[in-house]
Amino acid sequence: MNKVLNPTCVKEFSTLLEQSEKIVLTCHVHPDGDAIGSTLGLWHLLKSIGKQPSVVVPDVPPRSLRFLPDFNEIAVYTRHDPYCSRLVEESDLILCCDFNKPSRQDHLAPLIQGASARKVLIDHHEGPDIDCAVEFSYPEMSSTCELVFRIIAACGLYSDIDRNCATCLLTGLITDTQNFTVNCKNPEVYEILTRLMEKGAEKGKIIEECVKACSYDSLRLKAYAVCDKLEIFTEHRGCLITLSKEELDRFNYEKGDTEGLVNEALNIRGMVYSIFMREDPDCIKVSARSKVNFPVSRICSELFNGGGHLQASGGEFHGTLEECRELLIKNLDRYDRYLPKRFEKLDVRQQ
Repeated sequence: MNKVLNPTCVKEFSTLLEQSEKIVLTCHVHPDGDAIGSTLGLWHLLKSIGKQPSVVVPDVPPRSLRFLPDFNEIAVYTRHDPYCSRLVEESDLILCCDFNKPSRQDHLAPLIQGASARKVLIDHHEGPDIDCAVEFSYPEMSSTCELVFRIIAACGLYSDIDRNCATCLLTGLITDTQNFTVNCKNPEVYEILTRLMEKGAEKGKIIEECVKACSYDSLRLKAYAVCDKLEIFTEHRGCLITLSKEELDRFNYEKGDTEGLVNEALNIRGMVYSIFMREDPDCIKVSARSKVNFPVSRICSELFNGGGHLQASGGEFHGTLEECRELLIKNLDRYDRYLPKRFEKLDVRQQ
């Protein structure tokens, strides 16, 4: 594969690993497959080379990731504040995975940023803004798990990747590429897939566990959302799903139950982008996905104080669900100029 990593950063990171024993791996709030895959994957790698790693996350990961090896080793800050604080305070090194700004860690941010341990950023989001000793920031990569694999290989630790590490890394690769349908134009992504499978990762099992499998209530919730809550804006080639707290409660919502819902409407022929709004206890959570290079990252950054990747972004809105919905609808015209010219003026309901 092409040696895309900065060799100076690789050397400095290798030195930090040699000098450190207690290493904390952390990620963003509402951790997804890439966040948990990269941190837990590195946890397995570091264990295999004799280090004392710990994974500390801001809040509870979705249950769809519970199949990952040693998932129960993850320390959740919202549940075990004193324990997490002690791990961070005693650490020699902190690896910040899959987030580009302290605010992406919510209530965990002050603890991580205030720690005396040296920090390393490992991320694939644009606009890194974290004070660290070494920075691996590569927005062009499919996932942070791809970046982690490349770092491991560049440090000469490829032989130390075991089946457990490979399973975690492939999980992040699969979830962030939507099973290799987006963000994977670089052919080397498929070589990484091959290498991880050679190490023992089972692609079929990962897809079954974290992409396909869901609870009865989760399936009913998604069916309700698509059937009763899907709004289509034909002239804008966009769609919207909103779910209130009352609706979530009706289907016994648990974290992770709406995972992937934002992608469903993109299967409609002629649809270019999809927005999902969920009423959480402290804000309206906004998720956005698109295809044909439509920049949903602009919508999230300009309207919802968020951002992310060109075709996969998110944000938050502090107000009512209806106010959030109205803000989007009022501004849809602003983003029509980014629609591909080849899309005809047809009613997507008839395609």
